[in-house]
Amino acid sequence: MRRFATGLVALAVALPCGGCATLPTGRAWGADATTRPGWERVRQAAADAGRDPWVWVPIAGALAFQVDGLDRRTSDWAREHTPVFGSTQDAERWSDNLRAASGFMMLGTLIATPGGDDPGEWTVNKLKGGAVELAAVGATSLATSVLKNTAGRTRPDGSDDESFPSGHTSSAAVSGRLAKANLDSIAMNDAARRAAGLGIDVTVIGTAWARVEAGAHFPSDVLAGMALGNFLAHFATEAFLDPGSGSSITLTPVDGGAQLSWNVRF
Repeated sequence: MRRFATGLVALAVALPCGGCATLPTGRAWGADATTRPGWERVRQAAADAGRDPWVWVPIAGALAFQVDGLDRRTSDWAREHTPVFGSTQDAERWSDNLRAASGFMMLGTLIATPGGDDPGEWTVNKLKGGAVELAAVGATSLATSVLKNTAGRTRPDGSDDESFPSGHTSSAAVSGRLAKANLDSIAMNDAARRAAGLGIDVTVIGTAWARVEAGAHFPSDVLAGMALGNFLAHFATEAFLDPGSGSSITLTPVDGGAQLSWNVRF
């Protein structure tokens, strides 16, 4: 469906562009992005990410699928019956489209976040916040690749030994979680926020199940990918992007150039 209607038309054309120029704190989204969050904040972000239900529940599920051959039996059943997507070929195609849609949703919500009134300030804040989110996506891709090479698990269809974890799912999960974090910064009513969040969740879960029906992954592979993507997205936003940082980088346009400053709160 054309990359899942191009990320539900980039989440209804950036929802429609936020509605206000700053966060309730008066700060613009991305203005507090920092490369030096401090070890305490990094530690707290890692602990909070580990307690996130979108992290520990998939991990628990992946472990449960190891009991009594459930992982293999579920994979074989899904590949044989393809109850959602109709065929392994369609499941493969849908997994690509849904993964791409999650990326469009992340981009659409990023654009819609309140970046400030001034065009120059808006651009700089989007670049700073976008850099944090792009780093989370890149870290997820790298971690997935390392785990694949380390685990060496053969795919259900026997095509190669890169089954664990699912790269499609980890990619969709990190993008989807970042999109939901962006939603939290956008002024909208609760019903619209819930509906948008549900659309993102369906996209990520759909990506994961499509990989199982395609015969590319076992259920535990996609659950591990989901946990990985959510962990790194949660960690990155809380440690490096979340407003209220003890330190921040500010790039302010001035006549003839720009002024870079590092602000530290005591």
